[in-house]
Amino acid sequence: MDTSLVLTRDMMIVLGLVGFTIVMFMIERIRADATALIVLVALGLTGQVPANQLFDGFSGNAVIAVIATMILGAGLDRTGALNRVAVWLLRVSKGMEERLILLTSAMAGLMSGFMQNPSVMALFLPVASRLSGRTGISLARLLLPVAAAIVMGGGLTMIGNSPLMLLNDLLVAANRNLPSGVATLEPLEMFAPLPVGICLLMVGLGFYRWLGHRWFAKSEDKGVAPSRTQSYFARAYGIDGDVYELTVTAESPLVGMSVGEAEAQRDAPLLLALLSGNEARLAPPADQMIWVGSVLGVMGPREAIQDYAQKNLLRMSARLRHFADLFNPSRSGISEAVIPPTSAFIGKAQAQLQLRKRFGISLLAINRDNQVWREDIRKMPLKAGDMLVFHSIWTDLAQASESRDFVVVTDYPKGEHRPQKLWWALGVFVGAMALALSTLVPVPVALMTGAAAMMLTGVLHMDEAYSAVNWKTVFLMACLIPLGWAMDSTGAAAWIAQQVLERIGSDVPVWVLEAAVGLLATAFALVIGNVGATVVVVPMAINVALAVQGNPVAFALIVALSAANNFLSVSNPVLAMVTGPAGYSTRDLWRTGAPLTLVYLAVVLLVVNLMF
Repeated sequence: MDTSLVLTRDMMIVLGLVGFTIVMFMIERIRADATALIVLVALGLTGQVPANQLFDGFSGNAVIAVIATMILGAGLDRTGALNRVAVWLLRVSKGMEERLILLTSAMAGLMSGFMQNPSVMALFLPVASRLSGRTGISLARLLLPVAAAIVMGGGLTMIGNSPLMLLNDLLVAANRNLPSGVATLEPLEMFAPLPVGICLLMVGLGFYRWLGHRWFAKSEDKGVAPSRTQSYFARAYGIDGDVYELTVTAESPLVGMSVGEAEAQRDAPLLLALLSGNEARLAPPADQMIWVGSVLGVMGPREAIQDYAQKNLLRMSARLRHFADLFNPSRSGISEAVIPPTSAFIGKAQAQLQLRKRFGISLLAINRDNQVWREDIRKMPLKAGDMLVFHSIWTDLAQASESRDFVVVTDYPKGEHRPQKLWWALGVFVGAMALALSTLVPVPVALMTGAAAMMLTGVLHMDEAYSAVNWKTVFLMACLIPLGWAMDSTGAAAWIAQQVLERIGSDVPVWVLEAAVGLLATAFALVIGNVGATVVVVPMAINVALAVQGNPVAFALIVALSAANNFLSVSNPVLAMVTGPAGYSTRDLWRTGAPLTLVYLAVVLLVVNLMF
């Protein structure tokens, strides 16, 4: 590398866009995908990426592979494969806590090598709920080992997580700017990181088997209770009592009110159903009117309901004449769901989302950072990691959850959509992975072949495949890929590499520089996510390797693996999804995550150097 490399105007523009991305991701004034789009447009307007290449990220191998793995995972979910996994885990573990946690974590970790990490966590949340309910093991002791195994298992293959999916595209792009005489960087095969992934997964399983579980010995009662029974919701959220019917009389002040206005009254009970005319429905919309003869289905302690009925001139009936079918536990009930970081619900309040009108779901409470909110929640903007308490018909809940804007934690009674297609789904999944492993066709082609086969065999319909794809993740990745190209082509990555070497020194052992770029990728991932960290740090790491006669592919692989090394922050979507259900605090995450982060980096450095 030229030691006289000076900062040019193009470098400053690209580095300015990197700084803008970091700041916007930190302060969250603009959505992450919107920030990525702004950066993409700025790269085009300033000429840092040619117009004919600017949108190539949308057709990149990484993006296609992400879409295909999401569809394959949805096919397994649609057939109820994970429900069978839960039954098998219970049978094999025989209810023994340590064995159950180990087997569940190992299963989740192995699956994460072939599916996107957040998708695996979304599939395993209800599995963990069922296991918790059947065995009495708290989710606080179960979920973090599973989440850690999913993160570590992502290193088993090149399609296990977003950084590894991006890596080959960045290696190919780096070839355009290599100095003369340097050998071309070859893309890594699908199972190239397998030795690293196996070691990481085994270390993670051992960590929580012998060390990590001790830190949760006193936190068993913090998280979601195992059985999701009525007593749990009474204790955790103050949602208790029975269901009663209240008939509106001609003298009642509720006549002419909307449901929303009636709910806003002081000491109003939970209003779960409304009979108006001949139509009885759960979760009545806030704008539905209450008239003489309307029947309200309310929930609360008997004395409180009696006081409310007397005050508002309502006739109370303890026996359910109109709503018996609607409130049948096999048909409806209370559930919990967590908001993932990719949800479209983030930043919106219930009043905007109109959950009752659109989905037939009543929002009863919000659990945020172990604090329960029940008053004025209609106007409370939702955040990633929020736990929502719903009351709904189970089929309505299942349909609404298909949007992936929330992940239902409760193991509620729902029919397996297409259990008769289970073996088709498994066959297609295994066939797609075998085709990818055979190298007869490129990995994205093999995976998309499997996605198409899911449709051809009737496991999924086309609209269901569209719904399975998290387009926010796809858009974020496709828009940030050109930033990595610009880092390389303008020389910005080489300039940063030069500054790093001037400060650390080029005469230090290569493993010290590898550790430095690994730590840098880990730090960036905490701020701008694993995709952003990979795009920014990989080009720089390649230039550092070239300057010290190191192996550029080894340096790049260390960065990609380190970008997934996040056990500390809810900026990791997997951790964000388990923090609410298990009641973990930031202190809990740091207490187990800090040593695990250092162990992860050490394993990556050791195994990658043995491989290369």
